[in-house]
Formats: sequence, structure tokens, C-alpha cells
Amino acid sequence: MCTGKCSRLIGIALFPLGICAIICNLLLYFPNGKILATEEITDYVWYFHGIIGAGLLVFLTAFMTLGAGGEGCCANRCGMLLSVLLALLGTAGGAYCVVISAMGLVEGPLCDTGDGTYTYPFRNDTEEESYLFQQNTWDICREPENIVLWNIVLFSILLGLGAIEALLCAIQVINGLVGFLCGTCLRKRRTGVA
Repeated sequence: MCTGKCSRLIGIALFPLGICAIICNLLLYFPNGKILATEEITDYVWYFHGIIGAGLLVFLTAFMTLGAGGEGCCANRCGMLLSVLLALLGTAGGAYCVVISAMGLVEGPLCDTGDGTYTYPFRNDTEEESYLFQQNTWDICREPENIVLWNIVLFSILLGLGAIEALLCAIQVINGLVGFLCGTCLRKRRTGVA
């Protein structure tokens, strides 16, 4: 497969992943569809890891990889080099999403444990096993309802999306370097048929 075609495939794959990451990050602001006060939302949601990291930074990479893989003005060595630089940015955005999502999973959600104040009941958990694997401890959070499951599902999805995006962007870094050094195969196709 030539580097231009690989670039297009990566660009096309990054768009739905970025949209899903933005949606998941936005859903974290509204547990179970409820609107909460700012101080009642988990800290790690405010890092915008799905919106900026796995969303906007990856969209920049996707646009450039589509351009570098097309037959337009960017389908040349300079376009492939620029796609490498933006793919590095996309890799960093995906990795940022992975790190923040993992921290959000480890720390647990901010919730009301029944006394009317919002705290992190799992933050300083000294148990051998994490709360993630002890479903019987989840009912300590009274409000918002099902907040533990809500956070686990959405942070896990964001972690997976960020990892896939970082991997695809890293592949584009290698693909773009090969395209920069060896060309994108477009010139060979045009001159190959007489």
C-alpha cells in the first residue's frame, strides 16, 4: 500500500474517533442527564481531555493526513512532512486523553455520600483492590444516581479512544516519514501508464 492511501485511511478513521471522544467528554458533565453545579463535577472532566486532546488535536491530524494522502497540492513530500508534525501533535493529544482518563478512573467520581457534601470517597482508598473491581462499594455514592458506573464507562471509553488515536497518529508519523523520504506513489501512478 502506498503512503498516500495509508494516510487517507488513517485520516478517515480519526474523524469518528474524535467525534466519539468529544461526545463522551461532554456526557461526563451531565451524569444521568442531570445538570449539576460546577463544584459537583469530577475534577478530571475539567481537563477537556476528550474535547481538546482526543478531539480537536486529532481533528487537525485527520485533516492534514487526508490532505497529504490526496491528489491535491498537499500530496507531495512537504505535505507528508507536515502530516508528520501534526501526527505528533495528535499522538500527544491521544496520550493526554489516556493519562487523564486513567487518572479519572483511579481517583473515582465526586459524589454525595449521604451527608449533603460532595467528596471523593474512593480517592484515598487503602484497600488492596480498587473500587473498580468491588461493585458492592459503589452504592456509597448516593447522588448523582449511578455516578460510579457513569464515570467508569465514559472514562474507560475515553481511555480506549485515546489509545487508538495515539496509535493511529504514531502510525501516521512513520507513514509520513516514509512518504517524505520515498514519495507518495502518486507520481508513479501518473507516469506508470503510457
